[in-house]
Amino acid sequence: MQCRNKFPNLLSYNRFIEIVPEILVPITVFMRSRQGTTQGIAFVDSTPLRVCKNLRIPHHKTFKDVAGRGKSSTGWFYGFKLHLIVNEIVNDQGEILSFCITLGNIDDRKPVPQLAKSLTGKLFGDRGYISKKLTQLLFGHKVKLITTLKKDMKKQLIDSFDKLLLRKRSIIETINDQLKNICDLGHSRHRSLNNYMTSIIASLVAYSCQEKTPTLDLRNANSLPANTIA
Repeated sequence: MQCRNKFPNLLSYNRFIEIVPEILVPITVFMRSRQGTTQGIAFVDSTPLRVCKNLRIPHHKTFKDVAGRGKSSTGWFYGFKLHLIVNEIVNDQGEILSFCITLGNIDDRKPVPQLAKSLTGKLFGDRGYISKKLTQLLFGHKVKLITTLKKDMKKQLIDSFDKLLLRKRSIIETINDQLKNICDLGHSRHRSLNNYMTSIIASLVAYSCQEKTPTLDLRNANSLPANTIA
């Protein structure tokens, strides 16, 4: 309020909330324009967007007909999922290459073909993306899907640099953390779907405008042996 005199035509809070839905399409188009370009290496992951605490699920009304109940590594949640593909995160890039929002109960693998349609090279993900069908589909579009293995799966011969990137794939979780804790992604105080989606896209725009983003240190990667067992 200290600078209120510098903005004499500032909207009231109620009026601001009323016109927020009008910018959903423009801000989405703007975010698309800020997406990075593929450099041959990318990471894929999803993060839950809770619309309420689990105890309030039976009484939640705002997103009753559109949200879904899903499970993440931290437990069950009710809401949506944000799916991201980011580039190799070298030299302070950490750019978002593509994104989409789904219901919370959608399988992480389902939106990948659409997200990766403009990619080439290698795409790294966790074991939640293991799928022979998805691997073959992406390979047909010149994208090699590389994932961590489940404990009961047969060991595979894997390039040492690829194994290094698999160990470093958790960097995308740092991006998710920044989105939620710095860019205010996914808070549960919204009262309309349009405002909620606009807030999510605004968080992505805010992240894309940061001067410094999470970075991988791959300077010693060339000293690794040629291949290893995953």
